[in-house]
Parts: sequence; structure tokens; C-alpha cells
Amino acid sequence: MEVREVALRAGEGYELRLTGRGARGYVWIWQVSGDADAVAVSEGGAVPAGAAPGAPVERTYLVRGRRPGGRARIRFAQVRPPYPEEAPYDEFVLDVRVTAP
Repeated sequence: MEVREVALRAGEGYELRLTGRGARGYVWIWQVSGDADAVAVSEGGAVPAGAAPGAPVERTYLVRGRRPGGRARIRFAQVRPPYPEEAPYDEFVLDVRVTAP
């Protein structure tokens, strides 16, 4: 599991790319803890990483700072929704500190 720290000004965005495994049934989900209102997370789309069918696809997520002084932890987990009892295939944590614009 990778952990990354970023500092964002209120209104500033940060693009995160995570390798997807959609052909195998995995999707990325996220959960915000800490000051959940300090950030907004949205899915940006897919960027092909290879030309072959079934090749991994990078998923993009935009994290935007919203409230100065806030600190949030965003845990991304790669899971297969039909099997909620399975442990995540991969995880990524983003610690965000939001500063004044």
C-alpha cells in the first residue's frame, strides 16, 4: 500500500492516476476520513495503458481542496463489488492538507 501526502490550496485540484483492473472485475472505491468536508473527490475517467484487449487501464481521480485548515485522508481500495468479503486487491492512501488560497 502506497501512502502519499499533498498540500492543496482551497480550490486547487490534484489529479491522481491509479491502474485499474476492470477486465478482472475490480473497481476503485474511496472513503474520506478526517475533515471530510475539506476535500472533494471525483472520478475523471480512463486512460488506456496498453493496446491489447484486457490490458490495464489507468483511472483518474480529481481531488480538490475545499476548506482551508482541513486535513483529510482518502483511502482508495481496489475491490470486486460482487465479493464484498474479499480483501482489496490494492490500496492507496492520500493524506491531504488544505491551505488558504
